[in-house]
Amino acid sequence: MAAPKTFTAFQADIQVATGALGDVVEALHQRGMKLNRVMVFDDATGEQLKLNTDTDLEAATAAPPLPPSVAMPVTLELRIPARDRDWLERQSGGASAAIRRLVAAARRDPAGLAREARDAAYRFIAMLAGDLAGYEEACRALFAGDLERFDAAAAAWPPDIREHARRLGWRAQI
Repeated sequence: MAAPKTFTAFQADIQVATGALGDVVEALHQRGMKLNRVMVFDDATGEQLKLNTDTDLEAATAAPPLPPSVAMPVTLELRIPARDRDWLERQSGGASAAIRRLVAAARRDPAGLAREARDAAYRFIAMLAGDLAGYEEACRALFAGDLERFDAAAAAWPPDIREHARRLGWRAQI
């Protein structure tokens, strides 16, 4: 089963909350913080969420998403050559089942997981550390997978930014 989705909120360079989105939003409200005064990041992707109104609070604390075992019908337009369509249709369970198995295998691939972690850390540091000393070297170290070099490049960064970037970029190792 997949780990629960987590989010982290920063006010300037201070981490102020982390956890499920509803919990983060609630923690911000308990501290009297306005949603438009903090930056909330999706820990899986490193992308910043845009939370600006009380409507977002309602959406964040709304009914939980469907469990992963519940399939939702999705229509996608895929351009697949005829020879590949024929192969997909011949697979056990048909094309849909074959595509689900391929996606599941790709999601377990260590190289893919490491790449997703680096990409998430990069998106995060681009937002909060892009103007800080050592940013370019930290990015090079991040994509090289060199934690020691990353730590050296990010040594002067605010501790919360540096530590969150480490957690995102090396989540499989830390």
